[in-house]
Amino acid sequence: MFLIKPTSARATTTTTNALSTTISNSLPPVVLLLPHSKTSVPLPKPSSNFPLTTTFRSSKPLYSSPKMSWLSKLGFGTRTPTESSMDSSIAQGPDDDTPAPGQQFAQFGAGCFWGVELAFQRLPGVTKTEVGYSQGYLHNPSYEDICTGTTNHSEVVRVHYDPKECSYESLLDCFWDRHDPTTLNRQGNDVGTQYRSGIYFYTPEQEKAALESKERQQKLLNRKIVTEILPAKKFYRAEEYHQQYLEKGGRFGFRQSAAKGCNDPIRCYG
Repeated sequence: MFLIKPTSARATTTTTNALSTTISNSLPPVVLLLPHSKTSVPLPKPSSNFPLTTTFRSSKPLYSSPKMSWLSKLGFGTRTPTESSMDSSIAQGPDDDTPAPGQQFAQFGAGCFWGVELAFQRLPGVTKTEVGYSQGYLHNPSYEDICTGTTNHSEVVRVHYDPKECSYESLLDCFWDRHDPTTLNRQGNDVGTQYRSGIYFYTPEQEKAALESKERQQKLLNRKIVTEILPAKKFYRAEEYHQQYLEKGGRFGFRQSAAKGCNDPIRCYG
């Protein structure tokens, strides 16, 4: 504690244990309490230009959504949604693309699509892979859009395969081996709805095989599988730099083999 000693003839001694001063001229009384002091000293009268309350004003909003600065530097900035981009009926519609003759589509979400795509690239009978976004409500989304967590898109791999050389069951085995299907909206350090586990079927036969495969897989695990099994919806191909990302060298420039049958460990980010 501290004491304030009188500094002018206006100071008076009291018998209380507090120091008090009243400021007039329509200002509310101000009382300063100092324990262990027996002195009363008037406080200087505040200037009429000094506000008793302060209003905080800022030219910037108190909160703004996080921006992915490294993407912005690459030219992938935020955008203003248009009326057509907000049409969820398109995004929630079926995948109306057509596979090449003799080929079939399959679609999977198993976390960050870079490593998942490379696993499917190595599978014999897979003729092509594409990474993209699906199951969301925004038409024609960008990577930055889906990373906001507000569009409900999942990062998916659309697999083109020859059913004569690669069964759908083989694709399902690759899918289960590649990720942890018991973690909701998360794979490792990647957290968000875009990283959820999902099998998105194109035919009743694929749906049946997926459900049976999930049931078999559940018997092998001691935690509940949270993989969603839904009809394949509109597929939005991701930006070109995402395609075959790890095969091209990934973040650090070290190419990873996409050769058929390759069993090299997959480095998720390159």
